[in-house]
Formats: sequence, structure tokens, C-alpha cells
Amino acid sequence: MSVARVPQWLKAFLSRLSKEWFLVGMIGAVVLASLFPELGRTGGILHGDKFADIGIAIVFFLHGLGISFQNLKDGLSCWKVHVFVQISTFAVFPLIWVVTYALVGKWLPSGLALGFCYLCALPSTVSSSVAMTGLARGNVPAAIFNATLSGLLGIVLTPLLVAAFAGGEGHSLPLLDTVLGIAKLLLLPLVIGQLLRPLLHQWHNRNKRYTNRVDRWVILMLVYTAFSDSVASGLWRNNGIGTLALTFVGAALILVLVLALSTWLARRLGFTVEDEIAAVFCGSKKTMASGVPMAKLLFGANPSLGLILLPIMLYHQLQLFVCSILANRYAKRAT
Repeated sequence: MSVARVPQWLKAFLSRLSKEWFLVGMIGAVVLASLFPELGRTGGILHGDKFADIGIAIVFFLHGLGISFQNLKDGLSCWKVHVFVQISTFAVFPLIWVVTYALVGKWLPSGLALGFCYLCALPSTVSSSVAMTGLARGNVPAAIFNATLSGLLGIVLTPLLVAAFAGGEGHSLPLLDTVLGIAKLLLLPLVIGQLLRPLLHQWHNRNKRYTNRVDRWVILMLVYTAFSDSVASGLWRNNGIGTLALTFVGAALILVLVLALSTWLARRLGFTVEDEIAAVFCGSKKTMASGVPMAKLLFGANPSLGLILLPIMLYHQLQLFVCSILANRYAKRAT
């Protein structure tokens, strides 16, 4: 008796799913939280909130092991790119939010408005910014320096920006406690990892195929716990499919605007193609690896935490998809 052959289309589909396992995992985490919120909510059976803090510390410890001081030093001289990226991340994005809120803020649900405010205040992401810059044959040392600098600045600037903007919407943040909490949760493990790099970087390099997945699994756990809390507090009872569509359109418009503006400015400023690539990719991205744990500290008691996280979740997927296409286009240019 012969076993039926698996259709080619099914093989292709399963292969695609395996490559996009993180996206599938994010959807699965949201679905699981929607069906069984009592399991993952704060104080629930799984105690996901406690495991999440441990996971975050491990992720940033591994980031510390992976950061090469030589790469940072090599990228230090590109000061124009550094200024460009940090202004884009911590000034242009917030300005976009100010204008957007003035135009359409009164029609946005308060939790979603806070989510877009938070998205625009976040630092750049490290791994995908560097990976996309390398794929596009751009200035990788400058990308490493800027993405790392952005993450460090974000520990202080992100809570400050959110406090400045959200304060006008009636949300108060314990600013000093929040900054200290973020520094302890993210910066301290990063510094410890950097200090132990001489001893452990060879082990880290040998096991990159495993360590590179740790941050994504931790993010999935954080998304699940955050959405469990929000679903238990009425996330889907109070918001429908229209909210998801609105979030997707808003995230897409912000990404397109920032990419177009940063590319235009980089060329007007006379950047080389390599510097333009680093500036555009680092200056347009927002981190979910730091964004989700920061949100737990900034808005942990807010029943709309899941709604607040929606913009960065959708923006993250969009930036990976769009920037992958752009990186391939840059990579095909003549040398």
C-alpha cells in the first residue's frame, strides 16, 4: 500500500510557514490569549509575567555578548549618519505623532492613540537594522553603532517622550521609577553581557543559531501575557475588526512616510549609497524586542496594554517585509 504523496503546493506552503514561524507565532499567541486569557494573565496559572522578566534579562545579556566593541569603534566616525538616525528616531517620528494626533486624534480609541504615541517614541531595532544594511551592502559599522546607540538613548528618551505626549491625554507615568526599572531590566543584563564577552563570545558565536531565536521566543511570551491581560479586561469586547484595520493602515502610512522622507533627505545631504542605506534602515525601524518589555513597565497596570502594543506589532512585521524588498533592490545595484 503506497503512501499518498504530499502535493507540491502544500510542501511550498509548509516551507513558507517554517520560514515565517515568528509571524505565525505572533498570530498564535494572540489567538491563544484570546481563547484562554486566564492562563497567561498576570497572576494566572502559568505565571507568565514572572517568566517574562527572566526571559528579558537573558535576551539582553545575549545582546551584550553579541556586541563587538571594534564594530562600534569602526562606525564612530560617520557622525552625519549618527545625527541623521537619532533625529529621525527621536524627533521626526514624534513630530509625525504630534501632527497625526492633531488631525485625527479625537477619532482614535484612547488605547490605540497611546499605542501610536508609544510606537513613535521607541528606539530603533538592532538585529534587523544591521541585517538589512548588510544584505543591501550598506555601511554595516555605522548601522551597528547607530542601532546600539538608539537602544541606549531610548532607555531615557522613550519614557520622557511618552510622558510628554501622554500627559496631555490624562496618563501619568512615574518617570524616574520607570527609567530606573528599564535600566535595570534592559541595560544591566546588556552591560553584564558586554563585560563577560571576552570569556563567552566564542561560545556565543558557536551557538548563534540557537541564541538568535531566544529573543523571538521571549517576545512571543510577552505578547501572549500582554494580550491575556487585555483580553481579560475586555479588549475584544470593546474593539472590533475595524480597530485592527485602522491600526494596520496607520502603521503602514507612518512607515511609508518615514522611508520616503529619510531616503529623500539622505540624498539631498549627499550621503554615499552605503551611508544612505544605513541611515534609511536604522532611522525608519522601531524595536519590538525592547518595545514590549518597556511597555510592560510603562503601562503594566493599563487594561488596554494589548491595544497599546498593536501598532508596534503590526509596524514590526511591515518594516521587515518592506525593508527586505528595499534591501534586495539596493543589493542589485552596480558596484
